[in-house]
Amino acid sequence: MKPLSWMGIVLVIVGVLALAYGGITYTRQEKVLDIGPIHATKETQERIPVPPILGGIALAGGIALLVIGARKKS
Repeated sequence: MKPLSWMGIVLVIVGVLALAYGGITYTRQEKVLDIGPIHATKETQERIPVPPILGGIALAGGIALLVIGARKKS
């Protein structure tokens, strides 16, 4: 397979995932209490939103690369 086609496949997958999930969620831990042998932590979930337009652009770009890669002869 051509490198252009691989890049197209990756962009299509990233675009679909961005449209499906709408962002990246991760968990962050921070120390609340640390006295000798006693430790307490707090977990908070953070979210990085990904605009749907970026997912659409990635999807369209991936499809374009796949079409260009299929037409191009080596």
